[in-house]
Amino acid sequence: MNRFKKSVFLKETATMQQQFAEKRAAMPEGTNKVLDRRSLETDNKNLLKYLNSGSSVLDVGCGSGAITRGIAGRAGKVTGIDTSESLIALARKNYGDISNLEFQVADIHTFDTTERYDIITAARVLQWLSDPKEALRKLKPLLKEGGVLAILDYNHEKIQWHPALPVEMQKFYDAFLQWRKDAGFDNAIADNLSQLFAKLNFKDINLEVQFELTQKRDADFASKAGIWSEVAKTRGNQLVKDKYITEEERLAAIAAYDSWIANEGQLMQMYLLAVEAK
Repeated sequence: MNRFKKSVFLKETATMQQQFAEKRAAMPEGTNKVLDRRSLETDNKNLLKYLNSGSSVLDVGCGSGAITRGIAGRAGKVTGIDTSESLIALARKNYGDISNLEFQVADIHTFDTTERYDIITAARVLQWLSDPKEALRKLKPLLKEGGVLAILDYNHEKIQWHPALPVEMQKFYDAFLQWRKDAGFDNAIADNLSQLFAKLNFKDINLEVQFELTQKRDADFASKAGIWSEVAKTRGNQLVKDKYITEEERLAAIAAYDSWIANEGQLMQMYLLAVEAK
C-alpha cells in the first residue's frame, strides 16, 4: 500500500470509528432525568473560580442545560452546544428566556465560530469520544489569549462501592465498561487528561480532585447512588441490543442494585478529576 492510499485508508478508518462511537454515545431517552438534577455549584464547581460577569463561556456537551444555566448566572455571554437535538430543544424550552444564554445543536469535532472564549468547559463529555485528543485540539483555537480550557471527567475503573456490588450489577458494570472500550472510549480518561493537555502544548496545567462521594446518611444517597440503576434502565437497553448482556441480566442488575441501595449499601464514590489549562 503506497503512502497516499495508506493515508486515505487511515482517514476512512478513523471516520468509521468516530461514527461508530457517536452512535454508541448518543443519549438514550430518559437520560435527561440525570442531567436535569445537576447544578453548577454541586456538579461543576471547579468553574466557580474562573467565572465573572465579563466571562465569555462555551459549554461543550451542555445536555439539557442545567449546569449551563448556572454558568450564565455568573458569567457574561454563554453558549451551550450539544449533538442531541432533543436535549437542545429541552434546554431552549427551559432556559431560552435567559438573555445572555444561547444553545446550539453542534458537534465538538466540526463546531466553528468567529467567537473566542475566556472559558471553554466540557464536563463528563470526553468519556464519550473515541479521540479526545483531537477534540481538545479543535477547542484550543477557540480560546482567547490567556483563556482557560476546563475539562471534568471520570475514571470509571476506579469507582468504589461499599460493601461490594451484588454479582448481578457487577456483571452489568463489567459489560458496560467492555461495551464502552469496544467503541473506543477511554474508561480511564480522567487520569489521562493531563498527558493529553501536555501533548497539545497547553500551559499552566492544573488538576483538582472532584470525587463524587455519597453515603447512606446523606438524604440524597438513593438518588445519587441510583445513577447506575438509571444507566441500566437507559444505556442498558443498548447493551442488550448489542448482545453484551441479556434482557434478563439487565433487569436482574436493576433489581439487585436497588435492593443494595435500600439495604446494605453504605457508600459510592465516583472518581472525578478537573483538569484545566491555558
